[in-house]
Amino acid sequence: MQAVWIVLFVALALWVAYRWYGGFLAQKVFRLNDDNPTPAHTERDDVDYVPAPAPVLFGHHFASIAGLGPLLGPAIAVVWGWLPALIWIVVGSIFVGAVHDMGCLVASVRNRARSIADVTADVMGHRARILFLLFAIFALSLAMGVFVVNISMLFAPGAGSAEGGHVPEAVLPSVMLILIALVVGTLHYRLRTALTPLTVLAVIASLFFVWVGVQMPITSVAGASLTPERWTYVLMVYAFAASVLPVWLLLQPRDYVNSFQLYLGMILLFVGTVVGNPRITAPAVNTSASSLQPLFPMLFITVACGAVSGFHSLVASGTTSKQIARESHARPVAFGGMLTEGLLATLALIGVSAGMGSFAEWSARYADWKSAGTHALANFVHGAGTIVSFSGVPLELAKVFVATVAVGFALTTLDSGTRLIRYNIQELGGAWRLTVLQNPLVATAIAVGFIGGFALMRSPDPVTGQLKPLGSILWQLFGTSNQLLAGLSLLVVSLYLRALGRSTVYTAVPMAFMLVVTISALLWSMSSFWKQGNWLLLSFAGVILVLAIWLVKEAMSTIRQPQVAYQAVQVEGGD
Repeated sequence: MQAVWIVLFVALALWVAYRWYGGFLAQKVFRLNDDNPTPAHTERDDVDYVPAPAPVLFGHHFASIAGLGPLLGPAIAVVWGWLPALIWIVVGSIFVGAVHDMGCLVASVRNRARSIADVTADVMGHRARILFLLFAIFALSLAMGVFVVNISMLFAPGAGSAEGGHVPEAVLPSVMLILIALVVGTLHYRLRTALTPLTVLAVIASLFFVWVGVQMPITSVAGASLTPERWTYVLMVYAFAASVLPVWLLLQPRDYVNSFQLYLGMILLFVGTVVGNPRITAPAVNTSASSLQPLFPMLFITVACGAVSGFHSLVASGTTSKQIARESHARPVAFGGMLTEGLLATLALIGVSAGMGSFAEWSARYADWKSAGTHALANFVHGAGTIVSFSGVPLELAKVFVATVAVGFALTTLDSGTRLIRYNIQELGGAWRLTVLQNPLVATAIAVGFIGGFALMRSPDPVTGQLKPLGSILWQLFGTSNQLLAGLSLLVVSLYLRALGRSTVYTAVPMAFMLVVTISALLWSMSSFWKQGNWLLLSFAGVILVLAIWLVKEAMSTIRQPQVAYQAVQVEGGD
């Protein structure tokens, strides 16, 4: 089958979904109304609450949610064949992910940009809020730990460069993008320089340094090799700084400028698919891989952010809701942002399905489940780079560009994620009346410590007993906790709509599906950890399960109570 037909079909399906289903939800379910002032205006402090133009906010939001998840997830999930992954990406992003993202953003905007955890307190009670905060902090720290592991591996020197998953050529453009963002933020927000010429110059400069990075890979500093462990500590310092700086100075402009690299990458992948018209070399359905885990439920937590992600609820209610200038922007930013991520996941899937050259090469790379996870990023860079080269870009440059885009978006997610953990820790401090936890610097230090702990964690190999990085197992735990967080966030949005007397079917059905799938996946993983005698991972999975079941129990208690008016709603969206 030719890859171009798949891409065109998915693009058309997502456009129709945005036009009709997104419009229906905006008008009939969430009832967006631009007459309602948003928190970016009513709570403006020019640090966290800053109204942003819709294109800038889309760039921030999309860059924050589109990290390694929609790239790595499909690159692993194709081990079951391209068809199951494609179906879940399209159906999941439309009816689960996009609904989840817009619902969380609207619920937050209508409540002074309070987090989804704060909304939990209003619809389920104080104890549920504490549980949600604990779950969110744990899940988000785990997710950012996964990202740090992958960024560290990408930045570290290694044989084979992009072929082996090591791309030190991406270090210089990534560092320069941070400096470019600082300049753009200062010029636009403090000196009132027009956005359009700034954007053009910033994008050209960022692409120029991608080319320079190819010529000047950074592998050491002062004679010391930059190993993955050393990069982990460097990234922790960066995450701390990015979390405490004002959003207008780094977060907004960095994500905005960086988003153009991703747009260009998506365009080149699309053009390469159309021009090269490669055939799909991966099988539609595959059951021959060694140690292959069951399609249900593991596919749904493996694709992860390409279809739905609980992390998006924290971005939407943590940073995006504080910057949205009009309620109507929730549709293009949140609903449209998730559909765009679905298209990105589809292009990533095409890269590892049609970019391998032959069925024999694909089979060699996906011979077993473990190698599919371990080499997912290298497989994506190789396959997507091959597709991009069909557009006329030299093959090696194409691979480095693809790797640079992946690194850039992993970093944007890291700095947004660290800030979100800081917000949640501060909220927890307020709930427990611990003043020290409400201090931004203290909360950020704790957040960075949690992330670094997961990134540096080792577990014993079940065969040799040697301590090894968690690797693909950490991704599996991330996928489970992340998708479970999405189900719990949909649960909160459903209760929010119920309290307003609105229809909940559009959020409750995907919520029930996600809870069943993720709890099933968690139980399967716990069974595997038990058989391996991996008590560390078993205990982590147990914590996730207990918190999730406890939150669902709190929700059931709420549902059994007589419906009452939702006291915390600030505006009714035109009711």
